[in-house]
Amino acid sequence: MGDISAEVGENQSNMQAKGPFQRFLRTIGPGFITGASDDDPSGIGTYSQAGAQLGFNIGWTMIFTFPLMAAIQEIAARIGRTTGRGISGNLSRHYPPGLLYFVVVLLFAANVINIGADLSAMADALRSLVGGPGSLYVVAFGLACVVAIVFLDYSRYVTVLKWTTLSLFAYVAAAFMAQIPWAEALKGILVPHLEWDGRFFTTLLAILGTTISPYLFFWQASQEVEEEAIDPKAKPLKWAPWQASSALQRIRADTLVGMAFSNLIAIAIIATTAATLNKAGVTDINSSTDAAKALEPVAGKFAFVVFAMGIIGTGLLAVPVLAGSAAFAVGEACRWPVGLERKPKEAKAFYAVLAAAALLGMGIIFTPIDPIKALYWSAVINGVCAVPVMVVMMLMTGRSEIMGEFPIQGWLRSMGWLATVAMALSVVGLALQLVV
Repeated sequence: MGDISAEVGENQSNMQAKGPFQRFLRTIGPGFITGASDDDPSGIGTYSQAGAQLGFNIGWTMIFTFPLMAAIQEIAARIGRTTGRGISGNLSRHYPPGLLYFVVVLLFAANVINIGADLSAMADALRSLVGGPGSLYVVAFGLACVVAIVFLDYSRYVTVLKWTTLSLFAYVAAAFMAQIPWAEALKGILVPHLEWDGRFFTTLLAILGTTISPYLFFWQASQEVEEEAIDPKAKPLKWAPWQASSALQRIRADTLVGMAFSNLIAIAIIATTAATLNKAGVTDINSSTDAAKALEPVAGKFAFVVFAMGIIGTGLLAVPVLAGSAAFAVGEACRWPVGLERKPKEAKAFYAVLAAAALLGMGIIFTPIDPIKALYWSAVINGVCAVPVMVVMMLMTGRSEIMGEFPIQGWLRSMGWLATVAMALSVVGLALQLVV
């Protein structure tokens, strides 16, 4: 008991010794990086299309999705911190192999396609800024992401990811340059608005599918395990329940900040494109790069440059997360040594899967596959994959043999199931769109 009291006292004195900004930097971690990576180039394309086509009337979806995102991501983080294993690791030990392989294969396929689409958007953005060969930029960006995640020390890598999130403020800057009518924008954000047509519901489903993606669950859960592994004092909460109070408070704060940041950026993108492109009658937006190019004649050269640079920055954040979550899922399913804190020679198979995911994503660019259509199908696959993953997560977090003294209960459990039902309905909607 004395050791526990000493540890708590040391933590309190350390926190008091730091200023507010330092305490904030220590609090943010897996949840903040996860939230920022959700605004990848493909997500930017979805939000840009929503703002261009539907104007400010679609902004309220960011308020609607925030509690659902925050709840399911906190649940994923608590699985990792409580059990000392990621989602795939728990699946492999407590559920049938068929379900495990179904989920992992779909996740890997969706992540590869998403990586390809993101690299394509990054290359197009750079080409629109400086010219040059897009295929060369795809290879350069892909290799840069792989080298960073494989060869950088884990603590340095996480620091790089945290600083990369600053690129998302490009969209806040773009919003202030767009001369937004804020009264109209706030009405669109705060007052739900429905239009009974296929275009509106397709966009609504796309937003839900963009904000709630399986790779985010796997990444945040695995990063909680990583953070625990590099801290000699930290143990899985199942075996060290005295650490639960501070750990769960940190997870909640980290996740809430991360998801709020993610949705704030999404609101900025929707508001920017609504105030410029929608008002100018420009509604044919299929990608983030289309949005950047369309902004130039409407909002000026500087807005175009800021928007395009943001696409590159967010891609550099999202591609490693996509490749890393695929590697964690496959590695834990096969029970290999996994972890970014390990040296490449200590986890050869894990890093091989990570590199393979990135290289296969790069390879999509050199096939006849249209990256925009591939992105649409990755959203469909993500939606199909998300539902069973979320159902299993919710069932998993109610089992004492998995969660010990810390099952998910109360309002958090209710919000988790609500997010699961919302995602299931989005899959049904996507299926109906395909049929019709």
